[in-house]
Amino acid sequence: MELLHALFFDYTLRTVALGAGALGAVAGALGSFAVLRRQSLLGDAISHAALPGIVLAFMLTGSRATPVLVLGAALAGWVGTLFVLAIVRRSRIPEDAALGIVLSVFFGLGLVLLTFVQRSPTAAQAGLETFLFGQAATLLEQDVLLIAGVGSIALVALALGWKEFKLLSFDPDFGRSMGLPMTRIDVALTTLLVVAIVLGLQTVGVVLMSAMVVAPAAAARQWTDSLGLMVVLAGALGAGAGVAGTLVSSMGRGIPTGPTIVLAASIFVGVSLLVAPGRGLVAGRLRLRRVRQQVREGESEP
Repeated sequence: MELLHALFFDYTLRTVALGAGALGAVAGALGSFAVLRRQSLLGDAISHAALPGIVLAFMLTGSRATPVLVLGAALAGWVGTLFVLAIVRRSRIPEDAALGIVLSVFFGLGLVLLTFVQRSPTAAQAGLETFLFGQAATLLEQDVLLIAGVGSIALVALALGWKEFKLLSFDPDFGRSMGLPMTRIDVALTTLLVVAIVLGLQTVGVVLMSAMVVAPAAAARQWTDSLGLMVVLAGALGAGAGVAGTLVSSMGRGIPTGPTIVLAASIFVGVSLLVAPGRGLVAGRLRLRRVRQQVREGESEP
């Protein structure tokens, strides 16, 4: 009861929980398409590619304001995504290799720039390294409004392009035969994913943000075959992981919120893999046992 009371009346806990919940909802919903398209590594590449954008935004503006750094991260993540698409389309390098190349190059560049900035004599750069693993406890009310506002716009865009994004995920060749610009639709969907990822860098960090995109969607996939229900369920699981991780981290001193949120999302995946009625391991074992029982009963009949 004390924890629930603190959730509603403690400003810091309430702010972090709202921000993490909003982030989880947006990342889970948009991550569903990445999981269905077997582009789970794309979220990892985008989040790592955002690091040089954060540092360059600070170097060019001298500001550590969240909107400025998020804009830099978004531009860098979007450029990294375009590099991946260009490499796949203009060479024989497979997509997973292209993602690995862009991820390592951009992240390496970001670490070099971060080291350079940290060696500068000014103290204004203090705190930039928190974007590596996130620091949810630093979320302010304006940060939560930014996550909720921009995330809502991304979800509205997802709803407006629902038919096109659904076609892209399941049958892009049919879409091309209908004359739809599938390449542009691909870029648009990836841009929405970039938005979801950069919104979570302050909360979860560059290293762990990909889990917030993949884990809720992977858990939701175990429970349903409907795309619409999967997106809604992934958003709900992502929001639940954000709030649950925040509450657990508040129970002890020194427990990092971002990693705890990721662990909560991972627990949802584990539970779903075990007990989901359609694809769960327990359900599979029960079906196998019933089949074996039916076979034995059939053999015992005269």
